Amino acid sequence: MPRSHLLLLGVALAATAWWAVAGSDEPPRAALEEARRASGELVTSVRSELVKAIEASGPLRAIVVCKYTVPEIASAVSRKYGARVTRVSLAPRNPALGWGDAWEQQVLMGFDERVAKGEKPEGMEHFEIVAEPSGRFLRYMRVLPMQPPCMHCHGPADQISEPIRAQLAHDYPFDKAMGLPLGRVRGAVTYKKPL
Repeated sequence: MPRSHLLLLGVALAATAWWAVAGSDEPPRAALEEARRASGELVTSVRSELVKAIEASGPLRAIVVCKYTVPEIASAVSRKYGARVTRVSLAPRNPALGWGDAWEQQVLMGFDERVAKGEKPEGMEHFEIVAEPSGRFLRYMRVLPMQPPCMHCHGPADQISEPIRAQLAHDYPFDKAMGLPLGRVRGAVTYKKPL
């Protein structure tokens, strides 16, 4: 077979494979695994920074990490994967950064319902391909459950120390991220990438 025919055959097969994926509602396995890796990287990096800050200076230092370091981590992970990777919540501390879009809010409400019915939040995820006016996207979310270290800043207000409450009131006047019990959904890591 002439080389030009092989090249055309290769292009045709690649186009057919792309169309099969682009026309499907199931995300390609590699894309889904990348979403999981990116989300895991964000969670691991944030947790590491928070643990270091709390061990070195106490829970008050975690506020500084969340306010300044976490957005930088999310930005670096987003650039690395060519996707939007960040944290969202139905009760954000900083509405400018933490409020999810309509799709994310719907998924977060679904997570809350699943946990209310007894499902464990650890490892809970949701993914789908979503068609938007600007194209098709892989959307992925992974639950961030309330864990003991989160209680310093996100637990019931009467269990949060006065210095932390004062700092939160100063830094986040529209804070909605308190009063959450252990084991509930605090928010989620969200990943959005064009296909």
